[in-house]
Amino acid sequence: MTGLAQILAAWPFGVSMAAAVAVQGLRNGRRRAALNEALHEVRRPLQVVALAGLPGEAESNQESPLDLAAAALQRLDREINGGGPTAPPAPVDAEALVRAAVTRWLGRASLCDAALDLRWNAGDAVVSGSRLALAQAIDNLIANAIEHGGPTIVISARRRAGRLRIAVVDSGRAARRRPRHGNPAAVLARLSGRKRRGHGLAVVRRVVAEHGGRFVFERSARGAKAAIELPLVEPVGDWAA
Repeated sequence: MTGLAQILAAWPFGVSMAAAVAVQGLRNGRRRAALNEALHEVRRPLQVVALAGLPGEAESNQESPLDLAAAALQRLDREINGGGPTAPPAPVDAEALVRAAVTRWLGRASLCDAALDLRWNAGDAVVSGSRLALAQAIDNLIANAIEHGGPTIVISARRRAGRLRIAVVDSGRAARRRPRHGNPAAVLARLSGRKRRGHGLAVVRRVVAEHGGRFVFERSARGAKAAIELPLVEPVGDWAA
């Protein structure tokens, strides 16, 4: 077959491949545009909440649900559009971090007839990293236990070989949602979206790995146990003061 004949023979295949690439690029472009529109739509109500102010937020040095939502949006924005700085690692008071997370989820636990029991046996514990990312990981562990385990959920912490181990253990019986004034259970159902599983634990696994830690999840007839281990650091400089 001559060179010209080979080119002509390959031409339909090349055209079909180019068309497929073009169609895929168009689909990707539309998907990116849709995701950016969704980002914009989520930002608007969060901006309203921020302008309205949250009770007690000004007096608290702990991360608020609004802070966590904004951090998640920033990460999504980076995934879609690229760029954007990430905060450098900083010392994190682990006990304050976990206590704040438990406090955030008390209302949801009560709505589901579940109880959160914090048992802190790690003393003063400092880890290094992103406070907001670590808060998101712990929130996911607690939320997962409320939604799929319950009704008794124990959050414990202890030291082990230079590492901090935080465990969330449930008693193996899914909690129930109780309708209340304004039907918050219906709102929670809409926020949960479709019945998909595993996203929260995937967030935990990623965050813990980024912080040089280890994540273990075990399920049995008696319930589920999720534990993370993070390297402990010694307080230095202004942190020690």
